[in-house]
Amino acid sequence: MGKRDNLVRSQLVAAPEDKLAASLVVLKELQDAGRVALRAADMTRTHRERLLKNGFIREVMKGWYVASRPDEPAGESTSWYTSFWQFCAAYLDSRFGEKWSVSPEQSISLHTGNWTVPRQLLVRAPRGGNKPIGLIRDTSIFDVRLDMPPAADRAILNGVRLYSLPAALLGCAQAQFESRPTELRAALAMLRDPSEVLRRLLEGGHSKIAGRLAGAFRNIGRPKFADEIIGAMQAAGYTVSESDPFAEASPITFGARETSPYVNRMRMDWARMREDVLRIYPKAPGIPANAATYLKSVDELYVNDAYNSLSIEGYKVTAELIEKVRSGRWKPDTDNNDRGQRDALAARGYWQAFQAVKASIKKVLGGANAGQIADGDHAAWYRELFGPSVTAGIVKAADLAGYRNGQVYIRRSMHTPPNLEAVRDLMPAFFELLQQEEQPAVRVVLGHFFFVYIHPYMDGNGRMGRFLMNLMMASGGYPWTIVPLERRKGYMSALESASVEGNIKPFAKFLAELRN
Repeated sequence: MGKRDNLVRSQLVAAPEDKLAASLVVLKELQDAGRVALRAADMTRTHRERLLKNGFIREVMKGWYVASRPDEPAGESTSWYTSFWQFCAAYLDSRFGEKWSVSPEQSISLHTGNWTVPRQLLVRAPRGGNKPIGLIRDTSIFDVRLDMPPAADRAILNGVRLYSLPAALLGCAQAQFESRPTELRAALAMLRDPSEVLRRLLEGGHSKIAGRLAGAFRNIGRPKFADEIIGAMQAAGYTVSESDPFAEASPITFGARETSPYVNRMRMDWARMREDVLRIYPKAPGIPANAATYLKSVDELYVNDAYNSLSIEGYKVTAELIEKVRSGRWKPDTDNNDRGQRDALAARGYWQAFQAVKASIKKVLGGANAGQIADGDHAAWYRELFGPSVTAGIVKAADLAGYRNGQVYIRRSMHTPPNLEAVRDLMPAFFELLQQEEQPAVRVVLGHFFFVYIHPYMDGNGRMGRFLMNLMMASGGYPWTIVPLERRKGYMSALESASVEGNIKPFAKFLAELRN
């Protein structure tokens, strides 16, 4: 028998785990090359079927796959949502080359930092099929047969082909100004000079669009931009009728200088959402006269709070473990990194962070501004939360220094948290809003929501958000509030509605019900 026959025979008798390992090597090579969208032709049929059977890849559409985790439950969406944009870009590149772009409306969303996964991605392409292409998890692509914008009006952002911001503002439908006012105002505020849109308006003779954009700039407090657009168009012989495309006045005043679209969106959403919160959430009873009694009541809730908060995050803890940790009878085993050890480390960290939050509450009960205290103390809460894991060598000490240094995703959520550069802009602005907010109910609801929306840390954001919420509870005299494990589904669903749809009402109602 020759060498080739021996090689074939050895492959035939290889153990199943060796065969899977060989297929995983192929998958790893594709991922190392930056491939997210995997085509059937990228690997042999044998490797593809083996990876599919064992849950390491998932079919998105016929002949196209994405990597997945074999331990993901049926119906899990995380791997798809985290792959969505890169997958769509790769798929569309394979079909159309450079001749495609997402719609002007979707372009504005991406330019302003909204990377929420849409139910249907609208795409323009000269060779578009004018029909939807179904993907998994109730998502789709609809490629419309339309001409591309000129090369100067195109851009690429994170691999996605889109309209440049000025071109998108000219190309988006008027109805978008009423249906997505936050994004449109944030986009307008990103422009540094009216010439960015004026050149395109003059070249195309877009007098109607000029009147719409002039009215939009005046709405956000940029009258110089509006006047320059009207004046230049009239000087070129066009008749322009200015009209405000927004249904209402701007909820905030925009500065004259360019600012982060993330910050502007948050400020507008805060102003809009606070009205819903005030209608739904009970009025604050006021800071209690006896701080010691309030703090004692907080102490009495510790075991129940720790059990529910840690369980919501997937830790397996018991009341007995929590009591053992609280009494100091549990010590970290630095040589043991199993699941039970991680649960115990999380419980110990929760106890330490709980003490730090209580110290912050004491300051607020003494009359300190709750937003300022949260700003100054939350880093210490975080260090305490993960301190035991650092001691055990599971978490690096450097990981506790400041906010996250990479992209993070939320399990099963269509919301993509802001990138790390945006986090640096958002967090100071977030605490400024907390400090300036006069209504405790708004601080409670929007404080929790926007903290987890930003997701400033790689881990622990849910626990930190609930700690922050309860500091704000104290600022209005509300009692410490526990989110029960059995209501986790409703809790996450309400946060998803606020993050993806901009609807804070379900979350405000959810928190209000916890007080009954």
